[in-house]
Amino acid sequence: MRRRPSKPWYEEGEEPDDRFSLANERTVLAWFRTGLALMAGALAVAQFIQPHLRAPVGTARGVALAGTGTLLCVTAYRRWRSVQLAMRHNRPLPLTRVLPVLAAGAALSGVALLALITEGP
Repeated sequence: MRRRPSKPWYEEGEEPDDRFSLANERTVLAWFRTGLALMAGALAVAQFIQPHLRAPVGTARGVALAGTGTLLCVTAYRRWRSVQLAMRHNRPLPLTRVLPVLAAGAALSGVALLALITEGP
């Protein structure tokens, strides 16, 4: 029989300063906006570029953007939760490995889209 924890994670430790909790919330919302923007970019690629390209390369570019946006949205919550827990337990804030991956993904997508735009019909 599994024992239930006495408190949920968001009630553990001490309540952090409201300013820090709200700053963490603003950060996660910015990550969500970025993820949604990447997904909107994927839709634009699928709707406007793909019909003119008529090749699976356009689909792959759209899938890469959508995948990056989805990964960012999922990771945003995990990051927010880990920062909240660190603040509640008065520990150093955790580092993230997602930002270099996101930067590389966005850079590769940008280069691929530039190649698509400049190759013409």
